[in-house]
Amino acid sequence: MIETTLDIQAIRKDFPILQREVNGKPLVYLDNAATSQTPQQVIDAIVDYYHRYNANIHRGVHTLSQEATDAYEAARQKIQKHFNIAHSHEVIMTSGTTDSINLVANGFSSFLKKNDEILVSAMEHHSNIVPWQMLCERTGAVLKVIPMNLEGELIMEEYHKLLSEKTKLVFFNHVSNALGTINPVKEIVDAAHTVGAAVLVDGAQAAAHIKTDLQALDVDFYTVSAHKMCGPTGVGILYGKEEWLKKLPPYQGGGEMIAEVTFEKTTYAGLPHKFEAGTPNICGGIAFGAALDYMNSIGFEVIAQYEDELVQYATEQLLTIEGLKIYGTAANKTSVISFNIDGIHPYDIGTIVDKLGIAVRTGHHCAQPIMDFYKIPGTVRASFSFYNTMEEVDKLVEGVNRAKNMLL
Repeated sequence: MIETTLDIQAIRKDFPILQREVNGKPLVYLDNAATSQTPQQVIDAIVDYYHRYNANIHRGVHTLSQEATDAYEAARQKIQKHFNIAHSHEVIMTSGTTDSINLVANGFSSFLKKNDEILVSAMEHHSNIVPWQMLCERTGAVLKVIPMNLEGELIMEEYHKLLSEKTKLVFFNHVSNALGTINPVKEIVDAAHTVGAAVLVDGAQAAAHIKTDLQALDVDFYTVSAHKMCGPTGVGILYGKEEWLKKLPPYQGGGEMIAEVTFEKTTYAGLPHKFEAGTPNICGGIAFGAALDYMNSIGFEVIAQYEDELVQYATEQLLTIEGLKIYGTAANKTSVISFNIDGIHPYDIGTIVDKLGIAVRTGHHCAQPIMDFYKIPGTVRASFSFYNTMEEVDKLVEGVNRAKNMLL
């Protein structure tokens, strides 16, 4: 058994859901790429908000409103610090990564013209494909795809060939949700900037596993969802460089995002409020800050090391199963193992292991072009977090073996 510096059993006690049973078996939760679980410390922050200072923010002079505003803006500053963002007003609070990407895609409708080119990687989640296809339909811009190889790595030589003076925007994920591949962000960003293109990075899968320095990476936009990193659903952020956020038009109209409204003309508020129309998910934003506090108290370097050990051990053990094939064997990957067994549909494996209390994801994982590339209907995906154990990996392997024996 691999040694770790983490006290895993103590950490697991922070997550109430890990104490429950599913189908009479102890829960083995291996669907962290879809959503991570929530520690008691974050749950307490949610309860505390509704117990003590539930009020709308930025608009009230009364005590509860001021307390809620202070807590919400403190969370924004925690996010700024965690991702090494230059200014807190470059942190736009959204409902999550999908909302963030759509905000940018909507804004770029003002900048793109017919035959401009935008580049997307071949391993994207649908949320980082469909908004850009819609943008191309509105503007006449052309969508081009950065290809990948059988190992699940982008073919960087082809990426460099695709770049030209026509390239206006490049977008890709930091980590593939379907394969676990960690993409070479800095190389992609630097090359895009040489032709004057802006870059958006989908950080939804990376943020829980990699502490990202956004100034060092020099990205123009970066997106995160709180529920992937021990926070609540329905909240996330868009980071944007100040210069770009000032250029983009407002995404939605309403309260909070205005400076002055008359029936003749409306002027817009400054950053970040220009993009934060209406009452936000106040409690969610505060809880996101609490989630960052929790994960940083453990330490991202320690988390990354342990999760690498988990993935390595799980890979070795799963490959002992005859007929099992792993998709996504990049040299640089994290947290995810996608696999199939010859002759068995992934859905059938997922259904059987669920009866054993093991939660995995099956299907195309909102990344259908990847499945089409491999000519498969989908995969079984086991995705790991720092609260998972080597013993849970053993239970997964035992469960997959049992499913195989039942189905073949």
